[in-house]
Amino acid sequence: MELLLTTYDSTLFNKIGFYVGQAIIAIQDKQPELLQEKYRNVPWNSRHQSSLTAKLTEILRPSDDWDTLIKKLQGFLKVLLIPESFNSPILIKLIEDIRLLNPAKVELNGSSSLNTVTNGSLAQTKIAVLLLDAENLQINADTEQLLTTVCTCPIQVKIAFANWRSMGKLDVEFHQRGYDLIHVPAGKDHADGKMIAFGSSIHEHYPKAKEVLVCSSDTVMTNLCNHLQKNGLTVYRVSKQGNNITILNSKSGNKHTHSLLKPPSIEELNAQIKKIIISEETRTSNQWFQLSQIAQIYYKKYNLNISEVVSYSLPGKTTKDIFLDKSEFVFHQLPEDKELYVALFKIPQLNKAVSNDSVEKKQINTKTDLEQSLVAIINALADKHPTGYIPIETLSANFNKQYGQGITDIFKKLELSVKYITFLKSCDSFELQKIGDRWHVALRQAKSVTA
Repeated sequence: MELLLTTYDSTLFNKIGFYVGQAIIAIQDKQPELLQEKYRNVPWNSRHQSSLTAKLTEILRPSDDWDTLIKKLQGFLKVLLIPESFNSPILIKLIEDIRLLNPAKVELNGSSSLNTVTNGSLAQTKIAVLLLDAENLQINADTEQLLTTVCTCPIQVKIAFANWRSMGKLDVEFHQRGYDLIHVPAGKDHADGKMIAFGSSIHEHYPKAKEVLVCSSDTVMTNLCNHLQKNGLTVYRVSKQGNNITILNSKSGNKHTHSLLKPPSIEELNAQIKKIIISEETRTSNQWFQLSQIAQIYYKKYNLNISEVVSYSLPGKTTKDIFLDKSEFVFHQLPEDKELYVALFKIPQLNKAVSNDSVEKKQINTKTDLEQSLVAIINALADKHPTGYIPIETLSANFNKQYGQGITDIFKKLELSVKYITFLKSCDSFELQKIGDRWHVALRQAKSVTA
């Protein structure tokens, strides 16, 4: 019989809570359907993380032995997740990682006598060690989760080096995330010097270590990496370049880059796009904009691609998909044009000007009827376009809103085998002008008659 788990340090339960929290975040990001419906929109990566750890500690601490703890943990997870989730790789790895935390089976120096069978296979006995120069590079929980996917062995030992008196409350955060903290005196290069000295004998401290993550942007760590590699260890060099974390496998040469810029939520993205469109409306007096043009402005302003933000929050979705779900955006695409146009959905003024009985109830049975309907819409839009010229896609989109069908649908009804731009050019009521790469239409001014 193992000792009651109440005798163990809270660090152990903080580690378990962290592992569980990261697994739930990964499921919410990649397979949200595995969460019970009421937990799918919970912001697990914020204050709920600490609440989850506290609740887990309360449930797990009275366990008589490690097997009881695992059973209680599985019972806790069944409250959050649907039964099918326990076959997912994320949950399988979580249970395996927590089994490896068993203090009765993992010796202080990191060696292990594990013979635990998890999911029908022998649990992993090799471990990875993470060394962090916290004065040079700081790793948040999300980046740490990324590192666990890069290694082939579970990260069982995490050691951070710094003068912790000068690091504010970071020592508390790293301690809660399961790091062993090594304090060094104040002064340049003390932290990386201690890390090099400790790392050089890592194979003696942790004989089961097969992989080492050397986390520092200092070039002085190159010698440590070479030394570890000569001793048969796989070394991952983790460094920061601008807003990116780079992970280099010194054995294979494979490099992985991870952006530190956390993408905004979909709601935040929508608000940012809306501000850009409003700004462009003010600057250009136009209402419709190419989606690619808005994407370029967004990238310059936020250093992120809209498509990256969308794929991060909603894998498999496109930019158009997320906007189609929002009533404040409308899209339009001309049949002969591959470009997609976007505008803000705001038509109170148009409704006021156009929604009179003569326009709403008018049947379009002839080419002349169609021309007169377009004239009425252009008149209604005149206040927003002081020059009188309106983008032709704005005209067609507002026609669609007013009549519930597109102009090209009316062409088919009237058996007019013409393109949209050709039709406008053929009408006596309109003048067309190309501004940049877009066609604009205005009402033709009547010529004065002289005697």
